[in-house]
Amino acid sequence: MIFPLVAAVAALFAAGCAGPEQKLGRGLSNTFEIVRMGELRHSVEESAVFDSPGSGYFGFIHGLDRSIERTGLGLYEVVTFPIPSYKPIATSSFSPDPVFPESYKPGVISDPLFDTDTYTGFSGGDVAPFIPGSRFQVFEN
Repeated sequence: MIFPLVAAVAALFAAGCAGPEQKLGRGLSNTFEIVRMGELRHSVEESAVFDSPGSGYFGFIHGLDRSIERTGLGLYEVVTFPIPSYKPIATSSFSPDPVFPESYKPGVISDPLFDTDTYTGFSGGDVAPFIPGSRFQVFEN
């Protein structure tokens, strides 16, 4: 019983904390793709802009499929984060970073914690980035 514990601690010290920490963070980010639906919104927007007007269903189905795949990939990385090989997997079909539609890039959240001038109330940022399709920003171009 002590040998597996000693081996796990030795592997942790040999690898350092940066690898497992990055793998766990990437895994959690990908696991919550099913809630965020960035792949879905990205695919719908791409099919609406680049494909024919009648191909909206293809964008929805393709985006839903990619969201489920990214969620499964995230679950795999969360479960295996202490095991070495901390590089992103499936980089040929997925980027390691979350995907957003081209028309929306996330910014700083409008919150008293992030606001630069809380006394006057004139600050900016995303108001509701957790709501899919929200584009409302305060004092942003």
